[in-house]
Amino acid sequence: QVQLVESGGGLVQPGGSLRLSCAASGFIFSISAMSWYRQAPGKERELVAHITSAGGRTHYSNSVKGRFTISRDNAKNTVYLQMGSLKPEDTAVYYCNADPVEYPGDYWGQGTQVTVSS
Repeated sequence: QVQLVESGGGLVQPGGSLRLSCAASGFIFSISAMSWYRQAPGKERELVAHITSAGGRTHYSNSVKGRFTISRDNAKNTVYLQMGSLKPEDTAVYYCNADPVEYPGDYWGQGTQVTVSS
């Protein structure tokens, strides 16, 4: 079955950096678009970044554009989110999302907590 396992979250000071990873299995990763979402306490889940199957096209929310970079390694079935210049408002649970070509629909990982605080 489709499995997504996030890692790399933690506590970081404002201005710092973190890299999140999402290891995928159970579907053909190389032909599937991938995304990162986040959900802060009391707020709705929001799209942070999206990457096409070959990685040629990316999309970012306005709130993270220029600070975050989404990338993927199709040989390792892994998608990454490099986060820089972190702000307290980036504090949230970050979720990996897949839309597998062979299993249409939304699939989610368990989430990883990112806390930006001094």
